[in-house]
This record gives sequence, C-alpha cells and structure tokens, in this order.
Amino acid sequence: MTLNQLSSGDLIADRRADYAKMLAEGGEPASAAELMAQALEQAPNWAAGWFRLADYEEKSGRKEAAIEALRKTLALSPQDIFGAGLKLALLGAAAMPEQPPSLYVERLFDDYADRFDKALVEKLDYTVPQKLAALIQSHIGQSHTGGLIFEHVTDLGCGTGLFGERIRDQAQFLEGFDISINMLAKAEAKSTYDRLARADLSLSPEVSGIFGNFATARADLVSAADVLMYLGNLDSVFDITTRLLTPQGHFAFSVEDAGDGEEFLLRPSLRYAHSETYVRGLCATHGLELVAMEHTVIRMDAGEPVFGILFLARKPA
Repeated sequence: MTLNQLSSGDLIADRRADYAKMLAEGGEPASAAELMAQALEQAPNWAAGWFRLADYEEKSGRKEAAIEALRKTLALSPQDIFGAGLKLALLGAAAMPEQPPSLYVERLFDDYADRFDKALVEKLDYTVPQKLAALIQSHIGQSHTGGLIFEHVTDLGCGTGLFGERIRDQAQFLEGFDISINMLAKAEAKSTYDRLARADLSLSPEVSGIFGNFATARADLVSAADVLMYLGNLDSVFDITTRLLTPQGHFAFSVEDAGDGEEFLLRPSLRYAHSETYVRGLCATHGLELVAMEHTVIRMDAGEPVFGILFLARKPA
C-alpha cells in the first residue's frame, strides 16, 4: 500500500529511503535495510519508515531486527494503519489478534480502490462473485415468472460492486456497505446499488453503521463475498446478519479455507482463513440452517491457487 511510502518530511531521509526501495526491488534487502536505517537516523519518528525497515529486515532474514522495527512502528502509530500488529503475530512476537485494525483495513482498500477490479479479475482470476451467485441460483432458483426473487438484498463489504453486479437483476432493492469511502465511490459510479453507506463489520450491530435509521429484519438475502478474510472472529458479522435477515432469508458468503485445524488463522497475506467446522458452529450458534456449501478455488495469489469455501445458510421461519 502506498501509505508505507509517505514522506518523512525530511528531504535527505526521503532520498535515502527512495534508494533503499530501489535496492530492495533489485533483490538486495540487506543493503536496503542498512540505507533505510540511515534514513531513520534523519527522521526517527517516521512510522512508515520503520514499517519499511521491518520489511527489509524480515526479507534479509533478520527476524529480531524486523520485530524491533515493527514495535517502533506501533509505538509511533498506535492506531496501526500499517497492520504492524498483524506482522508481529506472524513473526511470533505477539498473539494473533481476533480482528485487524479497522483503520488498517479502511486505508488498505482506500488505496486499492482505483485498481481493484482490474487487479482481482484480470490478474488474480477472482471468481467469488460468479460462483456465489451460481450457488444462490442453484438452491433458491428464480420466481415462477423468471424475474426478481429477492425483495431486499444487503451486500456486506460490497467493495466496488462486483457481487452487486451479479445479483442486481434479481433484487428489487439492493444496498451495499463498506468500510472504505473510496470503494463506495467506485460502486456508486456503476449505479448498481439503490443505497450505499459506510460500515465497519468488526463492530457490534449497534455501532457498525448498518442499522442507524434503517430497519432491522429487512433483507431476504445478505451477502458477504470475499469479505470475511479481512476479519478473524466472525461473531460480529453473524450478529449483524441475523439482525438483518427476515424469516426464511438467506446468508451467502465465502471464506478462505483454513482446513481442519484452527477455528481461524492469520496467513502471511495478512488475510484470515476460517475452518468449515468453525463456520458450521457459528451458523448453529446464531440459529442459521446450512443449506449448501462448496469448496473451490477463489483466486490466485503469487501464482498459486487460494482455496475457499462458499456457504449458503438460511434463517428459519
């Protein structure tokens, strides 16, 4: 993300940091770390600089130096817009957080918005929207007239609207929520949604931003396509969803597959993966019936397939 390239406010430090970046991109992380350390001597309170130093130290195999730099980053930026706490957990220097910092997720997607569609669809072979829409279609079908089947769809973490585009012609009313203002602006430009608003899915229903003046129990379909990997513990999302759903309403969502081990785990990508057992347990705890499930490849990452699970659950009458 471009945030870790923010200026230090010191011309000499910025120049050294630029050279360090060139060295790192040229496959010389140790030399990059040395030059970055010199830059930080000029600008010792530069949080973004310490985060970059941590990256170079880690790639140089100097784990303890990377941990020290990440701790310095956190001390200078307690709100953790860089996700330093997540990196510390991956390096074994901190417990795995149950949620990433909201500000980190917001800034990540604000920065990603302009290239999101192109990067995901063309470069990473992202397939969740069409596969999730197909799962819904195969188990709910169409109305007897072949037209609309949902009165109200709520798309959680709607992003630029990739899933919204897939479900638009089946929904009488379509609303989308996202934590990123820039992603919401991209979605609005497509004119896909009837309503768009900002929300934080890691918070309780009362403060998430999804209800406010809007009614509860208003959606006969809630979707979360490729969203839950940016959350660890999913209780807040399931709380929000059960509040949103009408009786017999459906919840369609995807997760990255954590396999048979942990309930959820943090991966080097800084995304979370969730186990089938964990999701089944959440459905049971929150009173949802599991209708369908599909294990599938959801995207590519560094040339390797990322495996996920698609779920369709229903709120009983």
